[in-house]
Amino acid sequence: MKIGDYEIRSVIAGYLKLDGGAVFGVVPKTLWSRTNPADETNRIEMCTRLLLLDSEKRRILIDTGPGYKLSKKLNEIYAIDYAQGTIESELEKYNLIKEDITDVILTHFHFDHSGGSTFYDEEKKLQATFPNAVHYVQEKHLDWARNPSERDKASFFPNDFEPLVQKKLLKTVEGEYNLDDYITLIPVNGHTRFMNMVKISDDKETLLFTADLVPMESHLPLPFITGYDLFPLVTLEEKRKYLTEAVENNWILFLEHDPYAECLKPGLEKERFFTKEKFKL
Repeated sequence: MKIGDYEIRSVIAGYLKLDGGAVFGVVPKTLWSRTNPADETNRIEMCTRLLLLDSEKRRILIDTGPGYKLSKKLNEIYAIDYAQGTIESELEKYNLIKEDITDVILTHFHFDHSGGSTFYDEEKKLQATFPNAVHYVQEKHLDWARNPSERDKASFFPNDFEPLVQKKLLKTVEGEYNLDDYITLIPVNGHTRFMNMVKISDDKETLLFTADLVPMESHLPLPFITGYDLFPLVTLEEKRKYLTEAVENNWILFLEHDPYAECLKPGLEKERFFTKEKFKL
């Protein structure tokens, strides 16, 4: 797919499993298990699917996946699996290496979205995975990640983002921000404070990288909100706003965590959002 100057490509940065009840919040298991069956420990399959935007001038990555720094215990808890793809192997498909990335847009600093931004070298020192890239995040989200609530502090690991600050690779923005003529960062506040969504748009097509506002196709119904969301009623209204806009303008939604669906176009019937069309880039 091409939008504006950019060839748009899907990049898998690993698979993981999360507790189904946590992923679907107050929705009963009898409903969510129809589309997302659980294993013996109630975990469901999920992925970390990133976007690569490639033009003659810039190569932009949206989010970086969980990376390789998690402890053995956490790797087992979340069943981190790279058998079906890593950032390195995915970039190689397009004859790219990590040093070719010019920009990284981080939706937020939860470990499954930003853990791949840094790594330990052979001397066990933290390094930037994309050393030539400017990394973008909302300024107020950086403040939140440094001072999270007791409820969500387990999702933030300073080693994912503080090295970027120290190496002067992190650029903070405030509010809606136009990266260029085609790419806009849109902050939303239900899942966590000041999470970026990313809109890629020209006069023919619009793709919305929804991050954790709509992490999977199963989250299209408005009440289907993760238990991780700090402000679920805010999420509810943000979903209503952006899904309505997507329906009215025929936008594509790109799903970061759905192992079964990559892109969809939503429809609306009798106040219920549904999948009108589903496809891969």
